[in-house]
Amino acid sequence: MKINVFGATLQAGVLAGLFAEHGHQVFWCSNELGRKDQVHYQNEDVNRLIQQQLISGFLHLGSFDELPVDNDVYVFSYAATEQDRTLALLDRIHKITVEPKGLFINGSTFGLHGTEALKQKLNTENWAYLPDVIQEGNALGSFTYAKQVIVGVDHDDVKSMMQELLRPFFQFQHQYLFMPILDAEFTKLSISGMLAMRIGYMNDLALVSEKLGIDIFNVQQGLAADSRIGSAYLSAGAGFGGENFSHDILTLSNTVSDIGVRSQLLEQVWQNNERQKEVLFRKLWNHFQTNLKHKKIAIWGASFKENTSSIHNAPIHALLEALWAQGAIVHLHDPQALPEIHQYYGDRSDLILFEDQYQATAQSDALCLMTAWKQYLSPDFQKLKSQMKHLLLLDGRNVYDPAYVKAQGFTYQGVGRS
Repeated sequence: MKINVFGATLQAGVLAGLFAEHGHQVFWCSNELGRKDQVHYQNEDVNRLIQQQLISGFLHLGSFDELPVDNDVYVFSYAATEQDRTLALLDRIHKITVEPKGLFINGSTFGLHGTEALKQKLNTENWAYLPDVIQEGNALGSFTYAKQVIVGVDHDDVKSMMQELLRPFFQFQHQYLFMPILDAEFTKLSISGMLAMRIGYMNDLALVSEKLGIDIFNVQQGLAADSRIGSAYLSAGAGFGGENFSHDILTLSNTVSDIGVRSQLLEQVWQNNERQKEVLFRKLWNHFQTNLKHKKIAIWGASFKENTSSIHNAPIHALLEALWAQGAIVHLHDPQALPEIHQYYGDRSDLILFEDQYQATAQSDALCLMTAWKQYLSPDFQKLKSQMKHLLLLDGRNVYDPAYVKAQGFTYQGVGRS
């Protein structure tokens, strides 16, 4: 097929690369405003795939003025804040295609009725909704290894078109979960809401565990052993973040509220998560008996999760603001997110960025782990002991063995573990 892909989201890059890899002729317009710069992602597997397909000739990166108008498929993949931009793009497409033909796919995170809004601009029945399930840190695998794919369609003809497009990745009929577009949009939001509630529940249990002297890790293992529950999203920690995940939860909560149904559960999940982002600050506050002025706090990790540079709605923001309000000085390391941190906060005397994780701990009064990057999982404790002023380790992701850390001479505090 001849495919046009619009947008610079991670989903856009993944789909453009994969469609090209499987023999489609793909024209990727990552920036319809004029430039045709190649998008660079933090996921090197995606970058490598895109580069390979550009060289092969199956993928072409171009501007809107070069757009082929006789293609079979149009994919729109934009962020939640780019709906107006997408609508303007559809106006331009409508001017050059008076009678739009082909398959039109909305992969954007616009929430409920997002596809309908696009359809109003480009009036054709051949619209489908493909939820953005691409996970940062596992971009290719989260699509190619999915057991089933949710597809929103309102007409049977579109089903066969979507199946043919996705056939290289999903070969069996049972792998397709076809449903009306609005149902699929709501399902996408509901999945994020369910995952958020699991995380929130574990964080609540962690709080109770600390009061009772229980190790939340044992509870987590017990829950995961129950086949009705499973092991996914059962880790207590310092709160969740991320652009799409956070947007879905807020959209779901607002949607429920707008139709006159009050969902205290959804509201509490979001509010509790915002409080959870300060959990390590509260532990520092209590440990130092409310006196954090001039304390040097080393932090490992700023991105909202490992294997991404994104700090969108990440817990690091709440921790930084709370520490600065008390006069603390932050030494921060992250393998990928430092440029984004500097762009967001600029130059500050109370924020020092380090390229070396151990240099960040020099003369520090505490070390806080905020993101579970692999390079943090097996630290050199002897090196830390020789550099840190005060041997306090706060584990915001529960990745360390409390007994082992204590045996190295450190004071250890996790989330629901001590």
